[in-house]
Amino acid sequence: MFRNSVLPLAKLPFAVSTLIILIAGCSKPPPGSNNESDSVALSEAVTESGAGPHSVLRVASTTSTRDSGLLDTLLPLFEKQHHCRVDLIAVGTGAALKLGETGDADAVLVHARSAEAAFMEAGHGIRREPVMHNQFIVAGPIEDPAGAKGRDALAALANIAAGKHRFVSRGDDSGTHKRESSLWRKMGGRPEWKNFVETGQGMGPTLVMADEMNAYVLTDEGTWLHQSSDFQIVPIVEGASDLNNPYSVMVVNPNRHPAVKSELADAFVDFLISDQAQHMINAYKVNGHQLFQADRLAEATVE
Repeated sequence: MFRNSVLPLAKLPFAVSTLIILIAGCSKPPPGSNNESDSVALSEAVTESGAGPHSVLRVASTTSTRDSGLLDTLLPLFEKQHHCRVDLIAVGTGAALKLGETGDADAVLVHARSAEAAFMEAGHGIRREPVMHNQFIVAGPIEDPAGAKGRDALAALANIAAGKHRFVSRGDDSGTHKRESSLWRKMGGRPEWKNFVETGQGMGPTLVMADEMNAYVLTDEGTWLHQSSDFQIVPIVEGASDLNNPYSVMVVNPNRHPAVKSELADAFVDFLISDQAQHMINAYKVNGHQLFQADRLAEATVE
């Protein structure tokens, strides 16, 4: 497309160069795509359909869904089916919900049930649908100096804090951070110790830091399975009942924000809960491991 043109924009008439910049801006590859031919094909499909800027869907999503790699599989299919482009804004759940509240996103894909309920009750969303689930994991040093290994997340955190062992937290109001904060509250509050570090970053960078520090960390299963093959830290707590991790998608209320593309957002929700997408979610694996379990198939068991 235009980004490969050998003619410098500076030598083109102003109106033409401006048009090219605008069109090129609407033709960038789907988030996470490294395939230029796919990007060109998608851009041509959008152009041929007569679609313009109105065909861009803004989805605020957690970094865990992006870092897991799942959306790299799902989004191109939705874009092709609906002749649109999805602009993925990957942030923590708290920031994603705020983007929905301010009308800076058309749809929100997050994993914090209580925050989602508050979002809907406050009238920021008009539709909410469960999509999939997995688990949170407490990972940590293979030697497990805190003696935290098992199926009890609260006991593990208590041991880590009591021994003042290294622990890396996202500290970013994400769904993962919200769950971690909830666990600390159940223990009566998080103790203060110098080996507790907050990154203020997404799940991927936080995991990398935890691995470099050989520290404990709470992570979502999807990102862990996608990135952990070269890590020295290992799963310490898995399968705990209070580590279930459900994801939902919501349509932002267009009555509050007229610019919200609610029809396209509604189509995106329909797509995520369709049999086609749900089967793709179940089929998505990394190194033979299934990262998410679909919630909307007949055989699904919703946590």
